[in-house]
Order: sequence, then C-alpha cells, then structure tokens
Amino acid sequence: MSETITIYCKNNNTYKEVPIGSSLLDIYALVGAPLRLRPMNAQVNNKTEGLSFRCWHPKDVEYVDYSQLSGMRTYVRSLCHIFSKAVNDVLPSATLNLEHPISKGYYCVIHNGKNIDEETIGKIKKRMCEIIDADLPFRLKTVRTADAAVLFRERGMNDKARLIESAGMPYTSYYDLDGYINYFYGCLTPSTGYVRLFDLVPYFDGVLLRVPQRGNPLELEPVIRQDKMFQVYKEHLTLQRTVGLDNVGDLNRAIEKGLSSEIVMVSEAMQEKQVAKIAEEIASRYDDGIRIVLISGPSSSGKTTFCKRLEVQLITNLIHPVSLSLDDYFLNREDTPKDETGEYDFESLYALDLPYFNSELQKLLSGEEIDVPSFDFETGRRVYKGKKLKMHQNSILVIEGIHALNPELTSMIEDRYKYRVYVSVLTSISLDNHNWIPTTDNRLLRRIIRDYRFRGYSARDTIARWPSVRRGEDKWIFPYQENADAMFNSAMLYELAALRKFAEPILGEVRECDPENAEAYRLLRFLRYFNYIPDVGLPGTSLLREFLGGGSFRY
Repeated sequence: MSETITIYCKNNNTYKEVPIGSSLLDIYALVGAPLRLRPMNAQVNNKTEGLSFRCWHPKDVEYVDYSQLSGMRTYVRSLCHIFSKAVNDVLPSATLNLEHPISKGYYCVIHNGKNIDEETIGKIKKRMCEIIDADLPFRLKTVRTADAAVLFRERGMNDKARLIESAGMPYTSYYDLDGYINYFYGCLTPSTGYVRLFDLVPYFDGVLLRVPQRGNPLELEPVIRQDKMFQVYKEHLTLQRTVGLDNVGDLNRAIEKGLSSEIVMVSEAMQEKQVAKIAEEIASRYDDGIRIVLISGPSSSGKTTFCKRLEVQLITNLIHPVSLSLDDYFLNREDTPKDETGEYDFESLYALDLPYFNSELQKLLSGEEIDVPSFDFETGRRVYKGKKLKMHQNSILVIEGIHALNPELTSMIEDRYKYRVYVSVLTSISLDNHNWIPTTDNRLLRRIIRDYRFRGYSARDTIARWPSVRRGEDKWIFPYQENADAMFNSAMLYELAALRKFAEPILGEVRECDPENAEAYRLLRFLRYFNYIPDVGLPGTSLLREFLGGGSFRY
C-alpha cells in the first residue's frame, strides 16, 4: 500500500488522504473539484503555488480561480507566455515589450523595424488560438542562474539574463512552452488550454492585450480609452530610455556601479519639472478665472506631498495657495453610509458632508472667511480648533482628496473656475521585457511602510484592508481620472530599491499561519529583484518622505 498524507482543503472544509507526492492538480480532483471555475493556482500553507506543485507533507490547501486577484495574475502571466511565443513564431526577429496596464488591458509594443498592421496582429492572434487549442504544457525547469543566463542570451533575451544575474539568486526557474523558453515572476497554469478568453487589438502604435473581467470572468474587460494616462506613461518610458534604464536589470547594474545618487537626482528633477509645469499652466489660466485646484488620486499616490510641492511652485508664480483637505469634511460617524456588509463605507463620496462643504466653498469664493473644521478620526466627529481661512485677491484654493475629480463633489461650482490634477503611481520601469510591475504593488508597499511607521498598523492589517481600498478606488476614483487637466506620475525609477529595506522587516512580521502571508510572501519575493539604494541621499522634499519620514514638510 502506497504511503499517504493528509490534505485539508479550505474551499469545502474537507480532509483527504492522498498519495504522497501528489500534485495540486491531482489533489483538486480528489477533494471534489470544489470551484465553479477552473482553478488557476492554490494557496498552500498561505503561499501561492502553481498547480504542478507536489505535496510531500500534510498541507492546508485553498484553490484559487481567476475571479480572484491571485488567480487572475496566473491567468495573465500564462496568456503573456502564449502571446510571446506566438509573436516569436510569426515574427522570429521581432522584440516584444509588454509595457504596462492601460485601458483595462495591457499595452504591448512589437518592434519589427516597421509598424505592425492589423493583418499581422490577426496572424499572431490566430497562432495564439492554435497554441491554446493544442493544450500544450508549461514545463517548469530549475537550473543554476549562470546556466539560465546563458540560455536567455543565446535566444537574445538579454533583459532576462541581466535581471536574474543582478538579483543574486543562485538558482532560477523558467518555463518551457514547446521549445520556447521564458521567465515569469510567479506561477503559470499547467497548460495553455486553461487560457481561453482573450483578445488582441490595435492600440496607438502598439497592441492591447485584453483579458477577462474578474467580477464576470466569462466576459472580456471593456476597452476604456485612457489617452492622458497613456501619454504620461510614454513620457516616463522616454526618460528611462534616455538614461539607459530600460528595466530592473539595468537599474541594478547602475546601483552596482555607484550611480545611485545620479539616478535619484534625475528622478527627483523629473518630478519637480512636472510640478513646475503644472503650476505654470495653472498660473497661465489664472486670469481666465481658475480659482480652484482639485487634486485626486488613489491611496498612497503621494497626493499630500504633491500638494505641498505644488503650493511652493504656485508661490513662485506669484499666486497665494490656500488649502483644504476633503478628509476634514467627513460626516459624523453615526451619519456615515454603510456598505453591503454593514460596515461604515469611508470610501464613499457620501461619507462627506456635501451640502456643508459646498456652502463653505461658495463662501470662500465670494471672499468670506470660514472656520475650517478638523475631523477627529478617534471620536468620529467634526471639531473646530480655531483655524480660519479666507481667499485674497491673488489666492487660489487647493483641494485634495480621493473624490476631488468627481463632478458631483463641486457640482455647484462652474467648471471654468476649476483645474483638475490626477496623481497616481504609474510605475513605468519593468522587471524585464515581459514582466511589468503592477502599480498597485508599488502603492501597497508605500502604504504598508507608512501605516506601520506612522499609524500603528501591521503589514497584516494593511494587506487585509487593501481589497476594500481597491474596491473603493474602482468605484469612486478611477472612473474620473480622465477628467483631469493634468496627470502627475508620482512613481520614481529608483523607489522600489529604496523602499526594500523598510518593507522587508515589516512584511517579515506576518506569520505563516496568517491568511495575509500569501501576499506578504509574494511581495518579499518581488523585492528581492531590487538592489538596495540607501535612503540617506533622498532630498527632504522627496515624495517618498511622505512614507519613509525625515522630510522637510509637515504632514
């Protein structure tokens, strides 16, 4: 009789004796295939593993489909491997760059010495469908990093060779798909047949890889034009290529050569140039009636520091800024709306006292002095501490908050008085040509550090809260981002290398038995790709100081 181990399946609260060494895919059938949709991966003792992972000891297992974020990541990575192989098959001499998420999909550029027409896109899509229909296995192989680097260089994948060499890990795992090899950060599905729904369409001078909706994974995400955001990404990619930092492997090499200070200075100068440009644009429209600057953006985008730096630049343009924070206009706790779970919904626009806020706004614009409230988050009530505000002849009102770009917030004020700025972390540097860095990971790492250092929250607390924050952003922030007159990218080329030493010990406090460990462990593995940059060289006005401390501004 063969030896067995006990597997506990969290999906259906089932204990099952299975043959030792069984794969997660084999175990899935043995525990009764508990998911409605096909599994993409599984959380094994609160760590994400691919379905080919074999269990040699008793484990807790929770299967994940692509309606969950972790499952969707696995789906998209697998689709990208199929896409890159199809491009290689159709255009063997071409280089593919999977650049960044945009318009509910992923923007990609195929470099082939000429523009890629719709006929060529159609051939690539047809080849992708053939690969999927063949249900070819993704074969995971682990070799010494030096040997993997040789393999990648032989195939012209120098970006991947630089990444794995500079990350300093002795062994490297890569995936083989019918003789075509690729490297991905994270697991793939067992085979190509798991990836059925996708589309490939022309988008600007590249293509948009379309993926399923997480909320309704049997339908594709709609294509939403995000022209302004696209242009911001393009500007930052141009800067990267100007300084020779196409990806993280290049960044690590530059750090090894002692060029950290130069990278920091260029990144900070680029941001200051952006802030100055926005201030000059506002000043140029001041005579046309602009009196309110509305600044919005998702969590941990650096809105507060951006506001402070913008105010400095407005003063240099002879305009006097006066500021308001939407956080001071929350309703008293008992009047706050609740979400579908019965919890207070602090992300909702209607958690703000809109009538009161608009009446105060009208008073300010008409030259009256107002008493500025302060919201006491501990007691959940609005209080007054004697702060007063009045606009003068050369004043402009700067309003910051997650709902600032929502037209309903300032519906009583004519648009001709408003200038809107959207602040976000549009991470443009990639791990390599086929592995972009999710902007949400960048923001989550900022928030984990800030919450731990200044708000008394553990990494576990922040990770547990993050899905709710993301839902609020999807509903209340992202739909209005293209309303902006200007977009400010608060991501910097060097910042993940600077955040690493702060984030690692905080993430390391999450216990293996905690459900949040899967995300903490993933982020720790991700940070290993970055060589350290010391924070001592960061200027006091750096946007990162909002999260790390030690800055010139008072928060």
